[in-house]
Amino acid sequence: MNNLTEDQRLAMTLKIMAAVDEWGLSGEQILAVLDLPDGERTRHLQKYRKDTPLPDVEQVNNRVVRLLGIIDALRTTYPRNLQMGARWMKMPHRRFKKRSPLVTILEDGETGVIAVLSELDCTYAWELSGSTRG
Repeated sequence: MNNLTEDQRLAMTLKIMAAVDEWGLSGEQILAVLDLPDGERTRHLQKYRKDTPLPDVEQVNNRVVRLLGIIDALRTTYPRNLQMGARWMKMPHRRFKKRSPLVTILEDGETGVIAVLSELDCTYAWELSGSTRG
């Protein structure tokens, strides 16, 4: 993500902030979902909703890519009802031990994010499996 312009990074940030707000997360939960560095406070979140891109550090960049994958997969899964994505994120799911995808992300961190993205995007799961075409 180092080759992105400031405007591109801001657009990604705004898309993610809109999604986490739609998912109904608290400030503390947003900090956890975004994997922001220590020292970030909930009061700092407002700047990310307006005019400041998320920090350009590896851990946040990795999370941004995966969260955007989740957001896009929800959009393509529910193209006619965008509110269903937020609803799906809050509903218990058998593959997450009857936890919601949001709870899975909050409790399991990076592993939870990958599990949710893998559930929504089979191509992502395929890449993780190490399978090759052949």
